[in-house]
Amino acid sequence: MWVTFIIFLGGLILRIFYLWRLSRKKDRVIYNHASFAWGFKSVLYWLIPWGSAAMREQPVFALMVFVFHLSLLAVPIFLYAHNILWDEAFGISLWSMPDIWADGMSVVLLVSILFLIIRRVLRNEVRILTGAWDYILLALTALPFLTGFMAYHQFGPYEPMMIAHVITGEILLILIPFTKLGHMILFFFTRAFIGFEMGGRRGARSW
Repeated sequence: MWVTFIIFLGGLILRIFYLWRLSRKKDRVIYNHASFAWGFKSVLYWLIPWGSAAMREQPVFALMVFVFHLSLLAVPIFLYAHNILWDEAFGISLWSMPDIWADGMSVVLLVSILFLIIRRVLRNEVRILTGAWDYILLALTALPFLTGFMAYHQFGPYEPMMIAHVITGEILLILIPFTKLGHMILFFFTRAFIGFEMGGRRGARSW
């Protein structure tokens, strides 16, 4: 677990530092019109469901993406069983959601992943940008939730299912800094930079 957290946090810090150095070298001009106000607005409008024009053009997709990310973050952080582990390991006590909420959100996440996979298969403009690794990442994202749900409800042998839950969760955390999953942090920098460019320099909205 400690190795996982060190790779996860250390990898994210190194990647952010590397990309910041790269941006200072290749896109230095962007810092000349950096604007906190425009950067904040750009991030905020993309965090609100249907807050951007692009999301309003695909309302169902926007909804599925929103519930997917909400479940992906809320269940691991606020699940009661996880909070016991947080308290034992770090002395951190967080609010815990009822187990029935975690169950529902896990199912919603799995359904939304299935929706995203079907969309990648059926939509030509998405399929041509999709490689095998994209499907693997979606599957790896689903596995900790699927195995955790199955272990909690005693579907199959409990101990092997719980071990699979822990291992797939650790694999997912380790992969985040080195794959597209890194957008969980990089999203905020990307949207802020787009806000700098569109708003700070051109005076136009980016959402």
